[in-house]
Amino acid sequence: MADTTDKTSETTAAGSTATVKEPFYDIAKWATKAPEGEKLISTAYGDKVTEDLRYVKNEPGVHKPDPILVADNVTRRFGGMTAVDVRHFEIERHGITALIGPNGAGKTTFFNLMTGFDTPNTGTWQFDGKDMAHVNPEKVARGGMVRTFQLTKVMSRLTVLDNMMLGAQSHPGEGMFRSLFPGAWKKQEKENREKAEALLDRFLLYKKKDDYAGALSGGQRKLLEMARALMCDPKLVMLDEPMAGVNPALKQSLLDHIISLREDGTTVLFVEHDINMVRHIADWVTVMAEGKIVAEGQPKTVMDDPAVVDAYLGAHANIDLGDDSVLEGLEGGNA
Repeated sequence: MADTTDKTSETTAAGSTATVKEPFYDIAKWATKAPEGEKLISTAYGDKVTEDLRYVKNEPGVHKPDPILVADNVTRRFGGMTAVDVRHFEIERHGITALIGPNGAGKTTFFNLMTGFDTPNTGTWQFDGKDMAHVNPEKVARGGMVRTFQLTKVMSRLTVLDNMMLGAQSHPGEGMFRSLFPGAWKKQEKENREKAEALLDRFLLYKKKDDYAGALSGGQRKLLEMARALMCDPKLVMLDEPMAGVNPALKQSLLDHIISLREDGTTVLFVEHDINMVRHIADWVTVMAEGKIVAEGQPKTVMDDPAVVDAYLGAHANIDLGDDSVLEGLEGGNA
């Protein structure tokens, strides 16, 4: 259960002891394994999602108890090829959902459609009860649904802090006329900066805040993009292959940060090829192949689904093709 007890204390000038509550985001330091003698600050959302999904059937397009994103009949064709053909798709609120599948399955294209970066041939979808079909990306982000990219989109010639500031929704001083009256925007600018610095501290990038973003490593850029996405207080974060190209030393940190997003009340949908990572942190797994959803379920069961094995390895993945009699049998079956 949730442990909301205060973690530290300090002595005031008067000599009395005041209790100081540890920041919630410090869960990112040990989200998957608490230090000896300590407990996780809260697992309330994780516990709720686990309970809600306990009795949901493991089948494609299944309905969820509390969906935050619902998509129907979404298709995207490029010439004669159908890249996405999703009949029904739902994401459970406050859960961590993994979208997996082989290269070319349509996962990133589906991300692009949901966030307004591409236009579908058919389909409708609602986010938190609001129609999001054919909505521009900036309006999608303002509505609470933000995404990161497989190839990070940081501004290399801006500092890390400036990159963070770009993610804030309110910039009242950016207009030419209002910029002449600092009193109208200084307070908001200060709040944006404080929020950006707090997030950089949370993602272990505070010491890099004055460095150019182009000087960061690949893993640090992933952290920066994730931190910047949180500047607008999203309800849903969509991460496109957050572990791609990341140094193994930073992978555990990224895993912990993704879990901490859920425990902070944010829903997470991520695309990933690292099956071990999926097993480790996902509450629910959705499998795409050839643009369609072919399987859904809890990680411990969906990985053994024949449709999943077929999607990744092929229908005859476990057959010894060096055995001539097997090859003859396959040829006979395909005749």
